[in-house]
Amino acid sequence: MTFVNGGLFMIRSQAVDAPVQTLLLERNGWVPNNPRLPVLIYIKAIAVEGSDPAALIERTFSAHGWPPQWRYGVYDYHHYHTQGHEVLGVASGFARLMLGGPEGRVLEVSAGDVLLLPAGTGHCNLEASDDFLVVGAYPPGQHADICREAPSPEQLASIIALPFPNLDPVQGLHGAVSRHWV
Repeated sequence: MTFVNGGLFMIRSQAVDAPVQTLLLERNGWVPNNPRLPVLIYIKAIAVEGSDPAALIERTFSAHGWPPQWRYGVYDYHHYHTQGHEVLGVASGFARLMLGGPEGRVLEVSAGDVLLLPAGTGHCNLEASDDFLVVGAYPPGQHADICREAPSPEQLASIIALPFPNLDPVQGLHGAVSRHWV
């Protein structure tokens, strides 16, 4: 929920009804991926519009307890995070992303799509439009460490033990996280 001009402004998009796909990735060489939590893919989850579509994504994530951390793209090299689950909301443009590490799964994303990457998930931008813009967020207390080598035993333990929030960053309390991340 966000307060605007002293009143309550409810975030409402088609996010509640957006189709969600899951993708469970196995370890791929040096990229650990997440052995128990699938990637959640929300197709056209947020109706991006107006002069600042990233702001709507930021408000949606914030309303569900995932404070936005940045606006940018996705790095063009394979990497993963051990200290944070990451949600990526596409504000504009389109891209071809590879998930799971080298020779992983290619996914085409465009404005309005959202990806929830559990810790350990490899990701890389293969190709993007000039206007490709993403909003990135993490649960409170978590952050993105950039890992480009095989994880240590401590990092693997961190990936497994990292808690996930009760609220889905797109759909809230009864969203896909509560159905698929159990």
